[in-house]
Amino acid sequence: MKKLVATAPRTAALVEYTDPVIKENEIKAEVIFASPKHGTEIVDFRGLSPFAEEEYNAEWQMFMPREEGTKSGLEFGDMNLGNMWVGKVTECGSAVTEFAIGDIVCSYGSIRQTQIINAVNNYKLRKVTPGVSYKNAVCYDPAQFALGGVRDANVRAGDYVAVIGLGAIGQIAVQLAKRAGASIVIAIDPIQDRCDIALSHGADVTLDPTKCDVGLELKKLTGKKGVDSVIETSGHVTALQASLKGLAYGGTISYIAFGKPFPEGLNFGREAHFNNAKLIFSRASSEPNPDYPRWDRKRIEETCWELLMNGYLNCEDIIYPVVSFEESAAAFEKYVDRNPELGIKMGVQF
Repeated sequence: MKKLVATAPRTAALVEYTDPVIKENEIKAEVIFASPKHGTEIVDFRGLSPFAEEEYNAEWQMFMPREEGTKSGLEFGDMNLGNMWVGKVTECGSAVTEFAIGDIVCSYGSIRQTQIINAVNNYKLRKVTPGVSYKNAVCYDPAQFALGGVRDANVRAGDYVAVIGLGAIGQIAVQLAKRAGASIVIAIDPIQDRCDIALSHGADVTLDPTKCDVGLELKKLTGKKGVDSVIETSGHVTALQASLKGLAYGGTISYIAFGKPFPEGLNFGREAHFNNAKLIFSRASSEPNPDYPRWDRKRIEETCWELLMNGYLNCEDIIYPVVSFEESAAAFEKYVDRNPELGIKMGVQF
């Protein structure tokens, strides 16, 4: 058996592994399709994660240095790569009652030929509805952050909404915002293919940030009012500045991106100071949810899975390129790390 790992920063490889005997509460699945995460996972792959030398202390709610002598949060050599997988159940432990051999299931996990996972009271292990595309299933994770971002932006019927960054999260946010009743959805990305996909799934207008003043265009498109909310997934400093410029008075920026240190150029002494802008750092997996106790991570996950399985969301065009498992190491380096503009969310076919 082989799995995809990072052997060094920005270096992927397929390495061999051996499966243990499954426990009574576990199932084993033969993987059919899988996909990596293009946001936070690439930060780890490049060795840039804050978890390398620090750890997030839940009690203090802040990053703190790791204790002397403890391991780094990034251990290359056997660092698993991958985020979501779909597979066919081949073995079931004696305590498993909700799944059977032959079921097609989906869950979190690295890109490897087999998966062994707890199957007792594990709501993160999902059965794939017959006939539903595996591409929809592996968008289970980005759909959650898109839904959380749209909810944090308080998108309502009639609103003007901008979505910046048309990766998987941004593409799904476009669909959700339009279906929530947004009057105008403006999708922003420099890559034409991504803009075309957004238009096919509900965006009314697209903008190339390298060819226009995005903030000014947002004001023009909304009769000088500005957009009620911006869903920012790109993490670029120019995108945040443009968001502040194009936002309506009292509007909300839902900042989903896994931010990076900003270079010189971000200026809160301009539109942000005058227009009562609200900036929310949106993360669907942080608990308690802003709408707790009505909403929590489990409800977000269950809602997203339902929307993916019933066809409310369409992720068929979002998963590309699709590569074979045998070429996944080179493809990860090319499409996820070095040339992300050549795809949106890479799929791996076994």
